[in-house]
Amino acid sequence: MTRYVRSGLPPVVFGVALLALWQVVTVAGGVPSFLLPAPAAIAKAFGDNTDAIVDAAVATGTNAFIGLLVGAVLGIAAAVLAVRFHVVDGVLGALAAGAAAVPIVALAPLLNSMYSTTTDLPRRLVAAIVVFFPVFVSTAKGLRQVPRVHADLMTAYAATGWQITRTVRLPAALPHLFTGLRIAAPGAVIAAIIAEYFGGLQHGLGSRITSAAANTAYPRAWAYVAAAMVLGLVFLAAVLVLEQLTRRPRTTLWRSK
Repeated sequence: MTRYVRSGLPPVVFGVALLALWQVVTVAGGVPSFLLPAPAAIAKAFGDNTDAIVDAAVATGTNAFIGLLVGAVLGIAAAVLAVRFHVVDGVLGALAAGAAAVPIVALAPLLNSMYSTTTDLPRRLVAAIVVFFPVFVSTAKGLRQVPRVHADLMTAYAATGWQITRTVRLPAALPHLFTGLRIAAPGAVIAAIIAEYFGGLQHGLGSRITSAAANTAYPRAWAYVAAAMVLGLVFLAAVLVLEQLTRRPRTTLWRSK
């Protein structure tokens, strides 16, 4: 308990001090709200629009979660195939690098024009594409770093390639997989929000931010931004909790079934 307090106290103190400084600078300096609203004004806007903010966060969070789930599953599956087959490795490696090089701001409008404006599919596709690359790269790296003695032992047991992958490679790759997920989880939220800037359904955080800013309701726009930050932290925290749950002592080698 003490360890968690010690690790969590410094960022909390820094955050409170930063908010206090922000409040003093904006109020004492007379900073216009369109440049930077005061934290108190943002908090008031958050409280006045809690229901709308929660609804928008749920809509964006749903798109980000589906994109994260699809992208992670595809990334893991692609990594397994890439490690098993060299030809597939060359093809998927090039495709993954190409997908990572495509900017979200260029991809989102294109997908929005391809599908109906009454569906969230484009936003989920954007999130899935963003998630795919870090999960694929991290998982493939972990699958390749299995100790040779473990693979040789499973071969001596006459284990098939799939059995080796399932019982040795995948468990050993979990730390690398979660490294990719820690990057991909907040990235899925960012991708879903950015995709909402380019049309489609107007029920997510991204569309609410642009709408509030267009109506000069800058504290409300920042309240939606704060909700987006909280949503990204929730996704990251969920990945960290899942990582802790999957950790277990590996004192013996899994036997093939």
